[in-house]
Amino acid sequence: MTAVATLSRLGFDAARLPFALRTALGACLALLVAWLLGLEHPQWSAMTVWASAQPTRGMLVEKSLFRGVGTVVGVVVGVLLVLVSLGQPILMVVGLAVWLGLCAGAGNVLRGFVSYGAILAGYSAAMVALLDTAHPDRILALGLDRFLTVLVGVLTALVIGLLLTPKAAEDEIVGRMRRLTGRVLRDLAARLHGDGGVAAREQHALLSDMAAIEEALDPHGAGSRRSRRSARTLRDVLIAQTAALLWLRGSEAEAIDPAAGAAVGAALRQAADALDRGAAADGVAALRRAVERSADAPALRETLQRIEAALSARLGVGDAEPDRGAMPPATPHLLHAPLHRDWVGAREALIRAAATVLLVGVAWQLSGWSAGAFTLLGTTVMISLFSTFENPAVIMRHVLLGQAAGALAALACRWLVWPAAGGELGLILLVMPFILAGALAVAHRRTMASGFDYNMVMLLLLQPHYPLTGSVAASAATVLAVVAAPVVALAAFRLAYPADARRRMDTLVGMMLHELEGIAAAPDAPAHWRVWRVRLYHRLLRLVRWVDKTGERDLVAIDGSLAMLQVGRAILRLQELRGGADLPPATARRFDAALRRLRRITRDPDRARSALERTARWLARTTPAEARPFADAARAMADQPAIFRRPAA
Repeated sequence: MTAVATLSRLGFDAARLPFALRTALGACLALLVAWLLGLEHPQWSAMTVWASAQPTRGMLVEKSLFRGVGTVVGVVVGVLLVLVSLGQPILMVVGLAVWLGLCAGAGNVLRGFVSYGAILAGYSAAMVALLDTAHPDRILALGLDRFLTVLVGVLTALVIGLLLTPKAAEDEIVGRMRRLTGRVLRDLAARLHGDGGVAAREQHALLSDMAAIEEALDPHGAGSRRSRRSARTLRDVLIAQTAALLWLRGSEAEAIDPAAGAAVGAALRQAADALDRGAAADGVAALRRAVERSADAPALRETLQRIEAALSARLGVGDAEPDRGAMPPATPHLLHAPLHRDWVGAREALIRAAATVLLVGVAWQLSGWSAGAFTLLGTTVMISLFSTFENPAVIMRHVLLGQAAGALAALACRWLVWPAAGGELGLILLVMPFILAGALAVAHRRTMASGFDYNMVMLLLLQPHYPLTGSVAASAATVLAVVAAPVVALAAFRLAYPADARRRMDTLVGMMLHELEGIAAAPDAPAHWRVWRVRLYHRLLRLVRWVDKTGERDLVAIDGSLAMLQVGRAILRLQELRGGADLPPATARRFDAALRRLRRITRDPDRARSALERTARWLARTTPAEARPFADAARAMADQPAIFRRPAA
């Protein structure tokens, strides 16, 4: 039996175990280096290694950078909170609640490791302000110690990671995107061939793959400017694919001349074949031929141009480039519009975090419990860090188990193992087996979800100062205070704006509906059509990903959101027509009336649908091609009535 098979049989994730062992060894090294440098809390360096560890080099570099920045900001704020509070702990608690709420809110608006840095700035301030409340005169020294220990941990994690982490297969996501694009092009060709509409199951499968790739783009873009540019161009391809999916749901294909459709379809199949074999430039060249042949189908032409522009941009980032010099000039690159930001979730996270920290802080001051500072510290971490997770209440159960195990390990080390040490070096060496055991917890399938918290709490409670002081009772009180934090956070996540995948999905739907009403109310919407469209498309992909995570396959949410995109496209076109020069007064009045009804789409969806139908009939008298998007949007609303009856966010 191979080693991999043996580890798997024992319950370990064979692929994760080397990463966990590297991280544990790095934590041991950081602990030793920080102690040799004379830092007061060397265990913080080991904690930083665990917190900074990432499975790929790019993610490691970027997370380490934002951890450093977040720590510096948090240390400065923590020192200022202690100095400004003038020895009044209640003032410090109020200031900490406000700061942590702001950081939690920012962390829910921002993306990737920037979000992590914002949240870290919140609870780093708490670590500085709370861990030595009895000696406010030492706050500057404590802040400097916090910064230096984090710096040692970050540098150690970087060195270990860059030396021992194998280079990731960075092109995996590019290959997935290329194959997915080929699949979309084949579906377009099939629609043009007269094979009927693409089956709903195929549309849902395409969206699922798009959403999974979109979620992986932030990690893919970590670590370098080139990686970030690659992620941006890949997202442009996704947005273009989403537009193609909307075209598949429309009716323009039925009006295209069969011979012209066959010519376009042949070029699309050639492009798909080229993408499948990795010849991206050949695929773009074939796609341009398809664009040239689609002159009589404006909506299809625009859709293909978007895909071609996005793929052309990819050629300068990482895809293969055969015979690029012979290719025609690329279409100008798509505008990078603002993406979805969860402002609703951010507001709720801000209020939840600030209120919880304030309540726990006031309870600590009223009780006079000396160990209560640890409960408040743990609460600041739990209530901010996990607010960005899809289901914080579920995660908190694993956190509670991990922290309880880590606290018991810390008690065992302090009272059963450390008494055998003859000095501080002995304390450092004796804690290392507990750190290495943490690697096994992180890599085992049963304890994987709790392993990280085991390591963090165990190290937090083990400060290697010799000679040893304290009592078993004091240690037990500290352990109880630490373990109480996830219990408090669990209650907060359940009672204050309960956060789960279903609620996040409802919020996304509400924000999309609000966006539609905003487009209808904005006469300048056509000037910002890329912003509106890209943000709506991105919200659709985020929604599909949430649906996939719940495992419920909420087809009403998916099909309804696609219907919203069709309506959004119609509203944008209506605004364009309304802003046209020399518009007859009667037509202008009709368009204004339709826009007024569309501004109230959630309050009266039936009248909004009727407005789209009347607009389609009016335009069909003179320009049948202009009428199609309005008829398609009205039909989509009729097919998905439930989605438009939800309140806008």
